[in-house]
Amino acid sequence: MFSSAGRRGLRIWTVAVMVFLYTPLILVVLNAFNASRTFAFPPTGFTLAWWSAAAHSTGMWQALANSVVVGLAATVIALVLGTMVAFAVQRYRFFGRNTVSFLVVLPITLPGIVTGIALNATFTSTLAMTLGLATVIIGHATFCIVIVFNNVQARLRQMGTNLEDASADLGASDWQTFRLVTFPLMRGALLAGAILAFALSFDEIVVTTFTAGPTVQTLPIWIFANLFRPNQAPVINVVAAALTVLAIIPVWLAGRFGGDPATSRV
Repeated sequence: MFSSAGRRGLRIWTVAVMVFLYTPLILVVLNAFNASRTFAFPPTGFTLAWWSAAAHSTGMWQALANSVVVGLAATVIALVLGTMVAFAVQRYRFFGRNTVSFLVVLPITLPGIVTGIALNATFTSTLAMTLGLATVIIGHATFCIVIVFNNVQARLRQMGTNLEDASADLGASDWQTFRLVTFPLMRGALLAGAILAFALSFDEIVVTTFTAGPTVQTLPIWIFANLFRPNQAPVINVVAAALTVLAIIPVWLAGRFGGDPATSRV
């Protein structure tokens, strides 16, 4: 147990960490209403003009649509492949099992620029593919699989096999066992993995730069391209502020539904 002085110090340290983490985000939100065209602080005035400009930005909406399409597609691929690999590694014993597990996790540990260069060379030189949304989706799926794999494997390890064995002993088929026993216990991990994979894809910029080609822009690429243009800086603040607020939703959902199935409300 901490002494009263220790508890007080811990509270002060906690507040300091929160200030360190959230002050930049608060400044971004404030600048979204700043009358100045620069990132100046304190704000020179209050305006909603930049929000109207952002709402009428066709480039922003197109980039947002691209990011959503890429994120959803990459998440679906990651859910299917990541779940299958997690089941294979966690439920079966075979030669090279640990190697497979290592190779699945490896892409997310590599620097993004290394992954991007490798994917670009594969698409353009080896496969002679035209860079576009399809190549971005494939590129994002390579590291989104890791998120789903880790979530599902952790849940399968936590669940054990007792309930599945009991279901089989009672005469249930493999499909019935999966549908009535396994899936309800692991759906929180699937949802959390999907949300985190989508968020990771939506935010990705380095791999996207090497796999998108000259005609495709996702929202992070659009933000970076317009960040230092004087007429676009206020709109960038608005987009960043909106994303900051919207980011609360997936974080809450992941925490709400991604916990222990025995304690989470579903």
